Amino acid sequence: MTSILTADIVNSRKTQDVSWLINSLKKILNMYGESPKTWEIYRGDSFQLEINSCESALFTALQIKSALKSTENIDVRIGIGIGKKEFSTSKITESNGEAFINSGFAFDNYLKKQHLAIKTPWKEVDEELNIAFDLALLTINSWTQNSAEIFKLSLDNMDATQKEISKILGISQSSVSERQKRAGFEPIMKLEKHFRKLIQQKIQV
Repeated sequence: MTSILTADIVNSRKTQDVSWLINSLKKILNMYGESPKTWEIYRGDSFQLEINSCESALFTALQIKSALKSTENIDVRIGIGIGKKEFSTSKITESNGEAFINSGFAFDNYLKKQHLAIKTPWKEVDEELNIAFDLALLTINSWTQNSAEIFKLSLDNMDATQKEISKILGISQSSVSERQKRAGFEPIMKLEKHFRKLIQQKIQV
């Protein structure tokens, strides 16, 4: 089993610094492997990424979202697909299998209504998680640049205390707490933990 993220950047043509935006994306994608086998950017602002650890798919999607939404007026639509990988080549965009089909289905169908969706081999999982994603997006879609920045920094430093994060940003601990609260960090990470547990249980069956 593997997971595939199919995505595109929203409003990329409205930013004056597209190169910075793409470089920011590449830094995250490079954490998961090399291009073009593990990830590939195509058509300028669309990309595909394979994550072998299926339970980490939502964490990765949140990393990407918070990084890109740190740029004003920028967002990203992400379709997560989980399933088998039946055909592998040196380019991810030429590989195929259930995970790729599911990711494409989520991207082409579900993302017309929301900017984060999932398709798995398990219908009940899809129904539960897509409702949860829809609710989480009520907060994520309203992130300011500061909210996205604090969310990404918190993800990148999961073991850090608010005091340690405050030193990184040069702001007070209370400000960090308030920004995390506005970004919905705690409830969204509860969802991420539930996602991880749910997918692990299904894979182990």
